[in-house]
Amino acid sequence: MISIVIPTLNESVYLASTLQSIFDASSNPIQIIVVDGGSVDNTVEIATEFGVQVLLCGHGRSYQMNAGAAVATGDILMFLHGDTLVPIEFDRWVEEWINLSKSPLLKEDQSIAGAFNLKINSDRPGLRWVEWGVKVRSKLFNLPYGDQALFLKASTFHELGGFPELPIMEDFVFVRSLLKHGKITIVPPAVTTSARRWEQQGIFRTTIINQIMILGYYLGISPDRLKQWYRSTR
Repeated sequence: MISIVIPTLNESVYLASTLQSIFDASSNPIQIIVVDGGSVDNTVEIATEFGVQVLLCGHGRSYQMNAGAAVATGDILMFLHGDTLVPIEFDRWVEEWINLSKSPLLKEDQSIAGAFNLKINSDRPGLRWVEWGVKVRSKLFNLPYGDQALFLKASTFHELGGFPELPIMEDFVFVRSLLKHGKITIVPPAVTTSARRWEQQGIFRTTIINQIMILGYYLGISPDRLKQWYRSTR
């Protein structure tokens, strides 16, 4: 069984569509855990109406995802953003990945985790270039980010200690730790994420900010300071 962990914070605009996409896309039993970090809108009420498991947790995506994983009962964990839709038969692709990860390959060639391609829910031509960049980064450098619905075996997740409890870039750091143990397979279908980040700040500005955050991490700037700077740019 797949357990999907969805960290939320004021996701009332998108959460119903995200949850409905899961129910519509799969015919297999799926455990859905919404971990809310203190929403002041009706995010929790929406999750409750869908009949999914709801946890209340302190604010912070890494803390929320670790809390959800701690109570998950599935063999596979998938981490999905609250504004992201899964593709039809996404669970079949996860099953294909399970078969691949069992293949008797050398350790450095084994697939330790998987993720989807990324589609942005907007008709703006500039965002097609963003999607292309994500595809190149994911396949050429094997670096998918959290908005690509990362999935892996629950046993692997717990053996590695879960997401680092950082205020920002927890997915980036976690993926880099995964790559020390194997590769990350990018399955063909795409999840569809909201365009709100690019619409609020602009495509170019959002892209530059993301790259500066990565550069800052490599330069050893503390995650707390990066978080403060990131908030100030928004």
